[in-house]
Amino acid sequence: MILLGDPQGYIKYDINQPILDLCTAWIADQIENLNIRAVLCTGDLVEQNENIVRNRNMLNQTSREMWEAVSKSFSRLDNKVPYIVSCGNHDYGYRNSENTMTHFPDYFPFERNTAWRDLVVDAMPNRNGIPSLENAAFEFTDSRWGKILVVTSEYLPRDEVLEWAKNLVNSEKYKAHRIIFMTHGYMSEGQGEKAKLLESDNRNNKGNTGKEIWEKLVYPSANINLVICGHIGNGNGEFADNVGYRVDKNSAGKDVHQMMFNVQTLGGGWEGNGGDGWLRIMEFMPDGKTLKIRTYSPLFGISPSTKHLAHRDAPYDQFEIVFE
Repeated sequence: MILLGDPQGYIKYDINQPILDLCTAWIADQIENLNIRAVLCTGDLVEQNENIVRNRNMLNQTSREMWEAVSKSFSRLDNKVPYIVSCGNHDYGYRNSENTMTHFPDYFPFERNTAWRDLVVDAMPNRNGIPSLENAAFEFTDSRWGKILVVTSEYLPRDEVLEWAKNLVNSEKYKAHRIIFMTHGYMSEGQGEKAKLLESDNRNNKGNTGKEIWEKLVYPSANINLVICGHIGNGNGEFADNVGYRVDKNSAGKDVHQMMFNVQTLGGGWEGNGGDGWLRIMEFMPDGKTLKIRTYSPLFGISPSTKHLAHRDAPYDQFEIVFE
């Protein structure tokens, strides 16, 4: 599986948009070579969901232009591989979740990608009662890993969304599956205890923060192995301040691995190029329990003069996760 961090920095400037195009083109080109089964995205597809007034201090695109651009980038994956998005705060409201409105279902309807058809096993309507992949479950089968269920949720998921997800993962049908849960905002940057579960956030949508998601869904569910999120970023451009990882025990005493990955300031800060093309390759090893994480940039990797920069090798950029 390939993990994309928040793409909003690529999309808010037309000059940056080709970098996301390059990332999705590279993924499409590598589907067979890397045996890519899915693409995961931490959300904030756009900088502003519904705005025609361009603040030239932070973008040069209207919201419609941003949605059209990000839709075009992901179209390279349509009918080839499923992509799973955890919508972020910037994907709602006018600029930043002032209300529940979102154009995600308009630009990413279920019917656009045939690769979803046999994988989506459950979904819950969004805050506006519209059927959407904002809250959905995708089932994968592998000869060595068995059954894997990827569950994604809206930004600050409502209580009823967490209840839906809890009932689903603990049901007789899925309780033996390995579960990956995705949501946009969950924890901060840092390693170990320095990575804090979020206790406050933009509460206009009156949903659950990271700490509440842990208490209501993740901790009580014995089979959630991995939580993935984005959202948090630091404008200093330092990798260590834009990634996070921690492990905690759930109610069954099993390890839950939690990973935050957000690239939007890693290409020159908040108004840089949007992330230098960084993504994560999540390699499910043949032993059926080890997940190898690598951080790679197709932008650097495409040229012989920069390919030596294409792989990050710090401990927080390449590591292994062992599932119990």
